[in-house]
Amino acid sequence: DSFDILGDGVKELLVGRDDGMIEIYNFESADDPVLRHDYALSESIASIQGGCVGKDGYDEILAATYSGWLTGLTTEPVHREGGAGEELKLSQEMQSKISSLRNELEQLQIKVLQERDKYQQSSQSSSAVSSVPAFSVNDKFTLNKDDASYSLILEVQTAIDNILVQTDVPLDLLDVDKNSAVVSFSSCDSE
Repeated sequence: DSFDILGDGVKELLVGRDDGMIEIYNFESADDPVLRHDYALSESIASIQGGCVGKDGYDEILAATYSGWLTGLTTEPVHREGGAGEELKLSQEMQSKISSLRNELEQLQIKVLQERDKYQQSSQSSSAVSSVPAFSVNDKFTLNKDDASYSLILEVQTAIDNILVQTDVPLDLLDVDKNSAVVSFSSCDSE
């Protein structure tokens, strides 16, 4: 998207990448764009848009991720500084928002506990049938020309505990900055 998020009268280029990076590029001169800000999310960006959404006078960047999460980055200051001995007082509107969010959180926790109990009861009955849930996998296998390697990117809408890669050719796994996985190698019997 293109949007004047910096408020300088010139639109910036907002980029959402497959690796979860949100980047803001500024066109300070007629040459190449300059990276002004970036922010890393944990999953790929499906869509990005700039605009005024949450509060008048403060522009935001909204990004939709692969699993459907909507993330907002705002220009509104996240904290205010007070003088010595000055107490922070929340407005009535802010107090009511906090109260309603706490109530909603409590209701959701109760609902999760009820659903867990239901699942436990149904899984212990003699008529219970187990099935693997269906979910879509977002996968990419791309060649990196710079180092002659391939990148395998897997995304699902649930946590990934293990990935097994089996091959009959020698394989070197390279570590990358965003990798949080623990790699384990084991030799396979040829039979």
